[in-house]
Amino acid sequence: MNVNRLIYTQKISAEIEEVWDFFADPMNLVFITPREMHMRITNEDTIGRLQKGMIISYKLFPFFDFPVKWSTRITHVDQPHGFEDEQEEGPYEYWHHRHLFREIHGGVEVTDIIEYKIPFGFFGKMLDMLLIQSRLEYVFAYRRRKIGEIFGETQAA
Repeated sequence: MNVNRLIYTQKISAEIEEVWDFFADPMNLVFITPREMHMRITNEDTIGRLQKGMIISYKLFPFFDFPVKWSTRITHVDQPHGFEDEQEEGPYEYWHHRHLFREIHGGVEVTDIIEYKIPFGFFGKMLDMLLIQSRLEYVFAYRRRKIGEIFGETQAA
């Protein structure tokens, strides 16, 4: 399987428990997703704090007025150091997202490792090159900015 891999790292001024508490609340995902995507969690009445096996269902508009329904399952939890989710149902042929939190001098290093594959063979590869990868870059740049606003960025090594 030919899988794309994206890695994003950010250093923030926070305690690891504070970072964990923020990311362990699935509802906070809405706050760090671009507003124009109109993301909402559709099963919010059935989810609580992050736990292994939890399914989170979303509806969003990643491209123009085309709605996408998406469900991910939390497959691994290592509190407060991170968690992983995989797509259960949605637009990707494969989606695996690792959220890692590591204590550093002056704060926490937050790392996102995303592995994904687009369906539709050659057409999917072209769609990824022309649209999807740049959209993911935009989403994670937005996320970085919002997380920086919430916690403050640090230059710590």
